Amino acid sequence: MRSAAGKAEDATNSRALELLARAGFAVSGVLHFLVGTIALGLATGKGGRADVSGAVGELASQPAGPVLLWGSFAACVALALWQASDAIFDFEHLPSKDKLAKKLKAAAQAVIYAALAFTLAAFARGAGQDNRESTSDMTVTLLKAPGGVLLLVLIGAGVAITGIFYAVRGFRKTFEKHISMPASPNARKAVTGLGIVGYAAKGVALFVTGLLVVIASVTAHPEQSTGLDGGLKALREQPFGIYVLGAVGVGLICYGVYMVVRAKLARM
Repeated sequence: MRSAAGKAEDATNSRALELLARAGFAVSGVLHFLVGTIALGLATGKGGRADVSGAVGELASQPAGPVLLWGSFAACVALALWQASDAIFDFEHLPSKDKLAKKLKAAAQAVIYAALAFTLAAFARGAGQDNRESTSDMTVTLLKAPGGVLLLVLIGAGVAITGIFYAVRGFRKTFEKHISMPASPNARKAVTGLGIVGYAAKGVALFVTGLLVVIASVTAHPEQSTGLDGGLKALREQPFGIYVLGAVGVGLICYGVYMVVRAKLARM
């Protein structure tokens, strides 16, 4: 059994998988960049879906769409496997509390990239789904289940709190410990600036999305729980919302560029 586990760990730590996993960060960066550009469009009165399905749809509409989608799918699967390997095999040298936290974080990242890979594959097969509709459908289903309201409130609160963590991570620059900073002072400043703005913007987007889930759960209006796209559009309707949404859009673009840079600099 130990030998099998060792072989599995060696396989998930191979150079080939590492390179493909790094490409997964770049894919995430491209999708965040596209969501940011769509959000900027919403701020200026244009249409579009500022969420994962909207970004993947933009990717699919390119001349080499199928190739881009399947290549992105492979990269996200590789990154999901890499994160799953971290959750299973790594952090053993840490104290129990820190080890558990690191393993849970890696497991959560594995789930996120696996879900992203699933979305990419769905679009590549021509079966892409609007995240806004699927989120509302899920909310309706959970509201009807025993304890569903409480579960949805907890999910929404979790997403909102994650948003706060993202913003704090940006302002405290703790993201820097996950990358090997470039030697050039100007390059270091650029990477740090992208990270601060990007993490802060993603934090705002997640906080608003989670808040809408909580509101939809408490008021029993599942149509209000419309995912990231609905959260950004709700932000647009607030006082000075157009300017805030524009700033968030620019921030998400910065986060996207940062993730592409992270593909090169990440400490794997």
